[in-house]
Amino acid sequence: MREASDAALVRACRRGNEEAWEALVHRYQRFVHSIPRRAGLDDEAAADVFQEVFVALVQGLDKIDDPDRVGAWILTTAKRATWRTVRRRIAARTGQTALDDEAEEIPDADPLPESVLVGVEEQHEVRTALNGLDERCQQLLTMLFYTQEPPAYGDVAAALGLAEGSVGPIRARCLERLLRRLH
Repeated sequence: MREASDAALVRACRRGNEEAWEALVHRYQRFVHSIPRRAGLDDEAAADVFQEVFVALVQGLDKIDDPDRVGAWILTTAKRATWRTVRRRIAARTGQTALDDEAEEIPDADPLPESVLVGVEEQHEVRTALNGLDERCQQLLTMLFYTQEPPAYGDVAAALGLAEGSVGPIRARCLERLLRRLH
């Protein structure tokens, strides 16, 4: 079963479909949260940016001309919200009431939005394929590849009730299944 496109979700959101809102937020939540974190903001500030982005989306949904490009809109909104937050923090730290154009600039070393969106779409495809695997593969691959510091095989084996020597072969089979789902 193929997931709804961004445009289909936006149209459903405009009609007040709560499941579409949940799907749209779920699709972009990691992405939105990662932008302020990459800018050096803490979890609380990242949560504030997240909330600001999705409140703006709710308020501006009818103004989005091209629903297929909602991801670009979210990216731009998240970057701007992050920059405003960073600038406010710099101003507070330096005692300024506002930062002028000569003030510390936030370097934008991120790829162009299209490149970022391709990355987000690829991550979404991998997540969708991962969710289609059996529970053991989902848990194993999430532990090994979706954590800041991957745990030792002994810890993975203990958490999943496996023999430590079986983690590697099971990992290989799960990755093969994931690859088949991606192609």
